[in-house]
Amino acid sequence: MRATAATLAQSVPAERVYTPFEEELPRRREVARAETERSAPREEPSGPAMEEVFGPGGLLERCMIGGYEHRAAQLEMAELVHAAFTAKHHAVVEAGTGTGKTLAYLLPAICSGRRVVISTATKSLQEQLYQKDIPFLQKHFAPELKVAVMKGRSNFLCRVKANQMADQPMMKGLEELDAFRQIGDWAKLTETGDRAELTFLPDDSDLWTRLDARRDTCSGQKCPEFNQCFVTAMHQRAKDADLIIVNHHLFFADLALKQDDFGSILPEYSAVVFDEAHEMEDVASDYFGRQISNYRFEELARDADQTMRLLRLGSAALLRRTQRIRERARAFFDSFPARDGRFPFSRNERQAFLEQHREAYDALATALKGLETEFAAITQKPEELTRIARRSFEMRQELAFLFESNERNFVYWYERRNKGVFLAATPIDVSQILRERLFEKFDTVVLTSATLTVGGRFEYIRQRVGLDHSKESTLPPEFNWAEQALLYTPRTIPDVRNPGFAPAAADEIVKLLELTQGRAFCLFTSYSQMNDLFERVRSRVSFPLLLQGTAPRSVLLERFKNTPGAVLFATSSFWQGVDVPGDQLSCVIVDRLPFAVPSDPIVAARVSALQEEGRNPFSEFQVPAAVLALKQGFGRLIRSKTDRGVLVLLDNRLERMPYGKIFLDSLPQYAKTHDLRDVSRFLENEKK
Repeated sequence: MRATAATLAQSVPAERVYTPFEEELPRRREVARAETERSAPREEPSGPAMEEVFGPGGLLERCMIGGYEHRAAQLEMAELVHAAFTAKHHAVVEAGTGTGKTLAYLLPAICSGRRVVISTATKSLQEQLYQKDIPFLQKHFAPELKVAVMKGRSNFLCRVKANQMADQPMMKGLEELDAFRQIGDWAKLTETGDRAELTFLPDDSDLWTRLDARRDTCSGQKCPEFNQCFVTAMHQRAKDADLIIVNHHLFFADLALKQDDFGSILPEYSAVVFDEAHEMEDVASDYFGRQISNYRFEELARDADQTMRLLRLGSAALLRRTQRIRERARAFFDSFPARDGRFPFSRNERQAFLEQHREAYDALATALKGLETEFAAITQKPEELTRIARRSFEMRQELAFLFESNERNFVYWYERRNKGVFLAATPIDVSQILRERLFEKFDTVVLTSATLTVGGRFEYIRQRVGLDHSKESTLPPEFNWAEQALLYTPRTIPDVRNPGFAPAAADEIVKLLELTQGRAFCLFTSYSQMNDLFERVRSRVSFPLLLQGTAPRSVLLERFKNTPGAVLFATSSFWQGVDVPGDQLSCVIVDRLPFAVPSDPIVAARVSALQEEGRNPFSEFQVPAAVLALKQGFGRLIRSKTDRGVLVLLDNRLERMPYGKIFLDSLPQYAKTHDLRDVSRFLENEKK
């Protein structure tokens, strides 16, 4: 549903619609909680059928007079999710844009009487659920519903740090001083302490990193502000909540902590709904892996210096220790090749690296150990120093694991990105981890997204995340794809691996932009291809061109939405999670089929693992992953029933290669053409 708060206010009758949920839900919740505490099987409480809510003339339609229309797919999804909660089984639902899937899983979750975690791909979707969908449900269906949003600790202000900095200001210029004053005024009024409320603060604010409530610098219950802490308040709200809204990063961080017996972030829950579930494998891989970087050493030294200064413990000896960490870390990470990119770091390669740079490696470990020793010698030391010493110890452990371990299910790699050097060990396969930790532990897990099937089947996503048994459904589309979207694939363009591809692609893009009058996303599978085509096109068109990397993602998106005829050149971060309804975006151009780079260490390791099992990695892994990526990229175009536009793929392998049929069978039933004249006629019809 896309109604705004203003639309809702206008469409809801003055006398609020009374629903059966209002007397039923409190009783159901009490029954559920009491019986959960007894850990006994319980008879599911009865309640209104989903037909009564989502069907023609149902409660939703009556609540939103003039702002809602019955959608068969939404009702079908609600019934599927409701059945999963009632019968206690897993469910996988592919629901395209326009289905209204958030309400289709939120209402069954509320009806279940269980504490349910809703995990989303992004913080922005979290905010949409909490600020738009939840208030609507509380107003019309469940006035007693308690909902909590949980985010990572770095999203919240630390009161202690703010107070310490106010007493001993350490600002970098007048601009930062002004920002700190505004944060101080906000801190007196905010109920959440969530930095999302600070619209004036840049995403990469260095000031915020010195004020946030990260676990690394938190003293926990020993903190004098513990009872007034924003993180404490967030956890308390979650303990009292019926629904807990998180993002995938926090969910899998919590699951990884539970695996390592380090406690947990989330309170107990009995069921999970994953929205944008196609991202589960990648996010889980990050959190069940290990990683360290030069930035973490810089942050450790910075936090140690700042803490000692605030506590007035910054002796010359201690400050030398932190400076030594900086120097040793820079020397060690500078030992890595200067070329940007991600590279494998096998056991033999790590051994060879240590043979050549053993002195730098040992010096870094010794510098960390030295800081820990100095802190240990301080009598009656504050908890803040204890935590920094613990961080130092954990970083030594990470360093040792990344260089000296050789666990079979991990692929070891390093990456140089601008000034950053990252060392990592990533699970080759997270399916067994998720099978044991998630799908076998909880009786109801719901996965939903607009892009889960390949060739109409869920086999790929189920194998990748370890989901063996589930009820599955692909919902009918809400859009008339054949009328709303035209897929254009030029037949005469050279193969993407041919040197002639780039100039021919530039020619096609110029022709297309002239036809669409800009209003396009040009999406690329690599930065080098993006930059090359941008340079080839920029002098040949008069439309405003935007290039990823020249401004933050959110800024570029706002510029695109507000600039007539704008064209955005971008890579993977704009392939999903971007919503530009209306005719401002009327064309999406994709340079090539989005196969993952085969030389990427993680991709190569997963390919090798499948080969060792006697399986075909191309058909079982590489093609399905590319299919889902292409579906995501094309999904940027049609966002409502009134949207129309042209989809372009400049890769003739779609037509020439046998696997092209899998892509075509997996895409919606767009109208298709190889002729630019058809594109012109389609766009002319748009104007009528």
